[in-house]
Amino acid sequence: MLKRLNNTRFWALLGVAAILTGSVVMLFRLHPPIVMTLAAGPSGGAYHQLAGRYRAILARDGIDLVVVDTAGSAENAGLIETTQVDAAFLQGGIGVQGQSTEAIGAIFFEPMVFLTRQDIEVPANPALWSDLRISSGRLGSGTAAAFDDFQTAVGLRPSLNQHFDMGYSDAVSALIKGTIDVAVFVAPIDAPYLVAAYADHRIRLLPLDYSEAISRRLNYANTVTVPTGAISLKPVVPPVPRQLLALEARLAISDGLHPALVNRLTMAAIELHSARDIITDQGQFPSVEGTGLSVNNAARQLILNGPSTWHDWLPYWMAAQVNRLFLLMLPILFLLLPMLRAVPSLYAFLMRWRVLQHYPEIKQIEDDLAQAPDLSLLVEMDQRLVELDERLAQVRLPPLYRQTAYNARIHIELVRKRISAQQEAVAF
Repeated sequence: MLKRLNNTRFWALLGVAAILTGSVVMLFRLHPPIVMTLAAGPSGGAYHQLAGRYRAILARDGIDLVVVDTAGSAENAGLIETTQVDAAFLQGGIGVQGQSTEAIGAIFFEPMVFLTRQDIEVPANPALWSDLRISSGRLGSGTAAAFDDFQTAVGLRPSLNQHFDMGYSDAVSALIKGTIDVAVFVAPIDAPYLVAAYADHRIRLLPLDYSEAISRRLNYANTVTVPTGAISLKPVVPPVPRQLLALEARLAISDGLHPALVNRLTMAAIELHSARDIITDQGQFPSVEGTGLSVNNAARQLILNGPSTWHDWLPYWMAAQVNRLFLLMLPILFLLLPMLRAVPSLYAFLMRWRVLQHYPEIKQIEDDLAQAPDLSLLVEMDQRLVELDERLAQVRLPPLYRQTAYNARIHIELVRKRISAQQEAVAF
């Protein structure tokens, strides 16, 4: 008895240890890394400043966002597609090769802004530009890539103008000095270097004719309208409503990024980009449309439906995994529910089968009894029924199914009475 008790304790302790070990392993697997890398853009640029705002939000949950300085969206695309970073800002129209990249969503409009000096005349129809000195973005930047596509869309040969490889701040300085005629920017409308340029009386926002037609030739471009005075009321900038070409910036991630980090990035994007601004309506971003990439399922659910109730009382990394588990379990539940309905019937059958499996033997004895056996065979059949009755008496059944066993034992008793009657007849 003592030995059996010790064995029971041993197996119980082993089971508890296995459960605790499994729980610890599961927690470690569920808990995300605390460091994440984000490819932003050049130091001082709009993407870089935006990355700082993401870093501040993620720091609330103890996540250290490492911001990687790059030349711009083209370099960002190379880094994210080779999984050298966990996430990246990508300008609209910048493609990513391979299948290892997903999108959180489109996060804001980046107008294509053309600035020029007040004292020179530049045609509003870009197809007529010639002999201009144009700063069209640094090599490897999204601006340079977008301007190349822009020239193709309007039918402008690159050789007609002189192009300069400049950073945004340098381009503004060059405009003021008169060393360039036009500076091209693809950036948030309120980027710091643009705000400074709008305020300078020597620089003006160059209006473009046929913006809608040009956007139709750039399959990743839209148009947005900047209202009068939206940028500045003193001076009034723009002096009249301006229609600008606009691209949708996207937040891209590696498809292997931990689900909890996807959750936090998406929540940060909602916090930062859902508000109304100069060119965007409330709730327009983040958007799961027009990203040009496959949108992460968890991010899609958060953007479309908002956070679940789990986010209110579970740590973020647990809430993210619970949501993911539910998404994975839904198809399984649709298959399991019909099967679960059959469980009570299956259980009832199994309980009855424990009795019904003895009926073939009873039926065989009844058939043999009809053949008028001799006295020795009658004794043998009666003994078999006695043993069968004893086995049925030992079957443990729930109260609901005991009637089946009682009926079988009554059947056995009736057959034994027939055997007894035949024994008396044979004896006479």
